[in-house]
Amino acid sequence: MIELRGIKKRFGQQVVLDGVDFVVQDGETVALLGPSGTGKSVLLKHIVGLIRQDAGTVIVDGKDVARLKREALRQLRSTVGYVFQNGALFDSMTVFENIRLGVTDEKAYRNLEFCQERVAKCLSLVNLTPDTADKYPAQLSGGMRKRVGISRAIAGRPKYLLYDEPTSGLDPVNADIIDELVKSLAAELGVTSIMVTHDVRGAFRVADRLALLTGGRIVQQGTPKDFMQSTVPAVREFLERDFGNLNFAA
Repeated sequence: MIELRGIKKRFGQQVVLDGVDFVVQDGETVALLGPSGTGKSVLLKHIVGLIRQDAGTVIVDGKDVARLKREALRQLRSTVGYVFQNGALFDSMTVFENIRLGVTDEKAYRNLEFCQERVAKCLSLVNLTPDTADKYPAQLSGGMRKRVGISRAIAGRPKYLLYDEPTSGLDPVNADIIDELVKSLAAELGVTSIMVTHDVRGAFRVADRLALLTGGRIVQQGTPKDFMQSTVPAVREFLERDFGNLNFAA
């Protein structure tokens, strides 16, 4: 389980998070929604200790992330697959070498035969052919690079998958492909997933629950149905950007 309690974070004079409470139960897929620049990615990075909060507590599997020593933090991170917004692939490495970086066990990483099998499996899980492993990122389309980024995130068999705007910059067809992958991987791998996004339609297709972050706080959490029936002004305004003038009480 992931639990954030009263998280506050500012950068200089800018308050980004102002007392965020956020819980994700094991096995859930939760979409963290919000306009661009509201701190969604910042919140995600707190979970793996890439950013430390000014106040509040981040608990993952009963462990206070901010209090973990280096080795304990490394072990925690080995249970988390992180899909970066821009893919964050290394251009000088082949797809095989990029995905291999996601193998978190050092002994397994040094075993070339294991890594070849694991990379092939991860490519298969995101519907890419085995010969993709020999290509370089520059030879791939934007949608394929996103899928390679997901392959790397699952290579270490994580318990948690964190997606930072996985469909950003993609056309609707490729965005739908990524959304379906998020959904299918959650079912097939049994992972707990958090997907940061401003794409409401994709979130509704993929997530068990939604949370809307705006003004430094989460103003609502609940199922897609809860959101569609919401009377919270910030929720209504955000959803109307994607769905138009809806009858939320219907």
